[in-house]
Amino acid sequence: MDFDTPLFDFSLAEAWIRAIAAAVEKEQARLTELDSAIGDGDHGSNLQRGFTAALTALDDLQPAGPGAVLTKTGTTLISKVGGASGPLYGKAFRAVGAALPEPADPATVAEALSAGLDAIRTLGKARPGDKTIVDAWTPAVAAFRHAAATGAALPEAAAAAAEAADQGARDTVPLQARKGRASYLGERSIGHQDPGATSTALLFRTLADVTAG
Repeated sequence: MDFDTPLFDFSLAEAWIRAIAAAVEKEQARLTELDSAIGDGDHGSNLQRGFTAALTALDDLQPAGPGAVLTKTGTTLISKVGGASGPLYGKAFRAVGAALPEPADPATVAEALSAGLDAIRTLGKARPGDKTIVDAWTPAVAAFRHAAATGAALPEAAAAAAEAADQGARDTVPLQARKGRASYLGERSIGHQDPGATSTALLFRTLADVTAG
C-alpha cells in the first residue's frame, strides 16, 4: 500500500457521514417531492431522521478504524428509519464498514462499496433497470473500481463515482419501476426520477466532496 496516497480513515469516514446528514437536511424537500410522486412521500424525512440519529451516535464513538463509523451508522439507520430505506442503507453501510477495519486505499474502498451494493441487492432483490437505489449505486461502484484500478487517488475515484451515480439517478426517469412501492403504479411510474437513486447520488457526491478536502 502506498502511504503517500490519501487513505480512507476514521476521520474521513466521520466527515462523510456528517456531510451526508447535512446534504439530506438540505435536500429533504426535494427527496420528499420525488417520493410523493411514486412512493409514500417520506423518503426525505426518513433519511433526515436517520442521519440525525447517526450523528448523535457518532458523538460517543471512540476513534478506531473507518469501519466503526460506518457500522455504527448502518446500525442506527436500521433502528431509526422506517420504510425500505432504513434497512437498505443500514445493511449497505454495515457491509461497507465490515470491509474497512483499517484505513484503506482506493482499491479496498472500491471493494467495500461493492460489498454495500451486494447487501442492497440481497435484501431488496433489485437489479439495474428496476428503478431503485441499485440504478445509482451500481454505476458508482463500477466507476470507483475502474478509477482505482487505473491508479487514481481517492478523490479522483470518488469524483468518478459521484458523476456515475448522478447519471444513474437521472437515467431512472424513463424507467418503469419493478420493485418497491413505485412498482404498484406500473406505467405511471415512468417519467419520475427515483428518490432512492437520487439519495444514493447524494451519498456519493458527499464522498467526493469530503475526499477532495
